[in-house]
Amino acid sequence: MDRTEFTHIVNRQDDLIRALDVDVWIGMEPTFTRRFAETPEWLSEALGPEKLQYAYALLDEVLKRSPGGVILHTLGRQYAGEDLPRWNIGYYQAKNKQFCWDGPPDPCLVTKSTAAILEKSIDVAAFWQALNHALNQTSWQSTVFVVEEGLKYRILFRCDGGPAIADVVSKPQLTRSSVHKRKISPTGLTDPLSANGDYLICLDRLTADSAHYTGTSVVVELPEVPDVPVFVQLLQCIARAAEQTSVETLVLQGFPPPVDKDIAWTTITPDPAVIEINQAPADNAENFYDYCEVSFSAAQAVGLNPYRLHYNGVVSDSGGGGQFTLGGPQPSSSPFFRYPHLLPRLVRYCNAHPALSYWFAPPSIGSSSQSPRTDEGVGEIFRELAVALEQLELQDEPSPEFIWRSLSPFMVDPSGNPHRSELNIEKLWNPYMPGRGCLGLVEFRAFRMSRSPECATAIAVLLRSIVAMLSLEDKAAQLVDYGVSLHDQYALPFYLQKDLQSIFNDLLEAGLPLHESLKDMLLKEPVRFIGKAAFHSCYIELQQALEFWPLVGDVASQEGGGSRLVDASTTRLQVTLGLETVDASQLGDWELWLNGYRVPLHQEQDRQGPIKLTGLRYRSFQPYIGLHPGIAPRNAITLVLAHLGLDEALEITYSEWHPKGLAYPGLPKDIEEAEQRTGERFSTRTVSIKEFDQPKKPPESAVSDYCLDLRRLPC
Repeated sequence: MDRTEFTHIVNRQDDLIRALDVDVWIGMEPTFTRRFAETPEWLSEALGPEKLQYAYALLDEVLKRSPGGVILHTLGRQYAGEDLPRWNIGYYQAKNKQFCWDGPPDPCLVTKSTAAILEKSIDVAAFWQALNHALNQTSWQSTVFVVEEGLKYRILFRCDGGPAIADVVSKPQLTRSSVHKRKISPTGLTDPLSANGDYLICLDRLTADSAHYTGTSVVVELPEVPDVPVFVQLLQCIARAAEQTSVETLVLQGFPPPVDKDIAWTTITPDPAVIEINQAPADNAENFYDYCEVSFSAAQAVGLNPYRLHYNGVVSDSGGGGQFTLGGPQPSSSPFFRYPHLLPRLVRYCNAHPALSYWFAPPSIGSSSQSPRTDEGVGEIFRELAVALEQLELQDEPSPEFIWRSLSPFMVDPSGNPHRSELNIEKLWNPYMPGRGCLGLVEFRAFRMSRSPECATAIAVLLRSIVAMLSLEDKAAQLVDYGVSLHDQYALPFYLQKDLQSIFNDLLEAGLPLHESLKDMLLKEPVRFIGKAAFHSCYIELQQALEFWPLVGDVASQEGGGSRLVDASTTRLQVTLGLETVDASQLGDWELWLNGYRVPLHQEQDRQGPIKLTGLRYRSFQPYIGLHPGIAPRNAITLVLAHLGLDEALEITYSEWHPKGLAYPGLPKDIEEAEQRTGERFSTRTVSIKEFDQPKKPPESAVSDYCLDLRRLPC
């Protein structure tokens, strides 16, 4: 499908949502990695020697595709054990060209051919005075002073008509150190001066002390500014002062800037194994697609990828996920507040549809993952959630804070962490997160990084459509307690696809039907297929199923880090039998054997007719630290497809590694080679049925409704 056709399909869905008068904005956090790199920063660590250079290169490509904005260095995340906040580079741009940055470029983007301009003598004091003059030329009032340490040239201004404070001694905050040189307070990043209408600018000469700057420049640290018009006027004053004093490059840093519906604020920041782009939210799916195209093409241009290829051909996402955030043009007009019963409906709907939790998720899922469901925690809490939802239904017009207070105790992981939850509402209306807690946002975290802008946009269309549907009608009246079937039945791709189809049907009934090409894209998005073989009239197909890896050790000791230790040594396959002929009545005569046992199969129906399927669970490697030290790993799974009326059978072998145990020459060069290596690990041969004894029934302890656990078979 070409871009024009895809855009037309997306536009059609936007029109359907627009006709309902439901304003749903959506953003994404795409993550990219160097898929051939095997250094810690691209495998597990957040920081490393290369990441900042790649971030600058990525930002340069973004500017080429979307010029007119200004670069701002703000603060990223800070976890326990990290001395300072991580770096965070933002791109601040007017969506409709209401303003355009015409000041000097950031020195990190100055090429070596023009680096000579950085060696010019810089009169910081002249720039300082020129900026003060530019501020006083407005309706604002400003004053200058100098401190002894840090960024010593300072300007204090007010924009409410009142005089700027002249008595520096009376305000210790006026001598504060750079916000980039200190830890973020446990209560969040705040600017006490700005809260009182006093805005402090700190500046000085920036001398290059790393490979990222090629000389000297001026650094300006900005305060927390209340709104976009004030911030834009401040930027214009800075640009004017730089022009008057021949400042050729400029580093703008400090507090995050204000944003509104007319501003696109995109940031680039490090995360374990990846570089993360916090994409500006879009008011519709078409604009979301445009933003994704910029992010994906810029990443590709600098050698960053949304996926990783493993030696044995396994394709995984980048390793950093690809979460989506929904809200409105501004906090007060968020759909979660315009329609107060939307969020309770969404909580129930996600609970009712495991496909939204698992089908698009990264490999690590379940209670110890980055996006556990509400029913994967403590049972008592899940039952209390039902009470909370009932109480919200009794409220005609619950306030934003009431909605947040009602649901925030439940939108957490088993350790109580609100960030690690399938639906993250810590930025909905959280008064305990200063500056960014009351934004009317809900983050959908159970999403792996998409492999293309089109795949990401298809998910965005799905989520916007679900939110629009639930804004107007309820589709899940109560919570569902799946019990053990949640991690049994819904570990299999067949049932997740079936559940996803039921979501498509809900949208159809609500007048929001998805285009067939979007549905196909959503159903095929994850990489699941392993191999398929035909034998007489029967076929057998193997797909990668889902596994729920348990936490190793206690939560408390691991809560401070960016990740947790889980035992990932167990894997699960889905095995499906079907008939290639139209006569499906013969399917019951086919059996599947494994290690002398008859594999129990579950009867189902797909579009082609009856099928039989089950899951196979086994240990694929021996972890250095993990559970069950006595369970040996299986390097391969060997199945026998047999029919009692035939003298021959089909033996299928699936190997975890190279079928001959050989080392691979290197990582696959592309997805095609990765698929070839996966195919090589799936092999078949015809054997005589006389080679096998009559298969036995497996022990009950090894059998669930939808799975045979090979770890529990006798050795």
